Amino acid sequence: MSIIWNLWHGCIKISEGCKNCYVFRRDALYGIDSRNVYKTQNFGLPLKRKRDGNYKIATGEHVWTCFTSDFFIEQADQWRDEAWEMISQRKDLTFSIATKRIDRVAQCLPDDWGQGYDNVSILCSVENQKQAALRLPGFKKLPFKQKSIICEPLVGPIDLTELLKGEWIDKVIVGGESGDNARPCDYDWVMQVRNACIQNNVTFLFKQTGTLFVRDGHEYKIERKLQAWQARKAGINFEP
Repeated sequence: MSIIWNLWHGCIKISEGCKNCYVFRRDALYGIDSRNVYKTQNFGLPLKRKRDGNYKIATGEHVWTCFTSDFFIEQADQWRDEAWEMISQRKDLTFSIATKRIDRVAQCLPDDWGQGYDNVSILCSVENQKQAALRLPGFKKLPFKQKSIICEPLVGPIDLTELLKGEWIDKVIVGGESGDNARPCDYDWVMQVRNACIQNNVTFLFKQTGTLFVRDGHEYKIERKLQAWQARKAGINFEP
């Protein structure tokens, strides 16, 4: 089972993949300005306890971190040290952190980081070739013990053949864009990433098709509830 820990909320759009951000879409329904970054009521979730004294998040759980913001956003600098402290205290949990702000990561790590915490993995988000070329060389140098790439929303072709070389990455995840204004995701782009993973012996996961999925020149509109199922049905995941 996985837990979602949204310790702060709100973000600033920085690249093409942010255009139709689901956080901005959802907040707009309630008149909320998503550019306002604030600490949430769940900030201290990893250390919260039940009445019997046990942690609310049980030992062994996996925690997806900061889905409604970016863990490394500048506006959250004042809270991040405390967040790292909680992550360090809960060594019995594993944490995954996805970010587009790879350029800020090195300056935002705790003093005792060393070569990384054993219970933390990081996912670098890249949506097209431009962002892959900008983010992945710096990502490769970061001192994390578990690293993955997430190409979601995939809004253009990406050739990762050269960028994956060197046995430095654990997994590449691909997904299309969801929502009423979603941009198309082409099956050829998905397969291009998959082929690069196979060539470099890297795990590949096709997470979801997105709303508008293109295959063999035909565009299909896929309901949100079926997007992950359709991706699994393709049967193209690869495990070395």
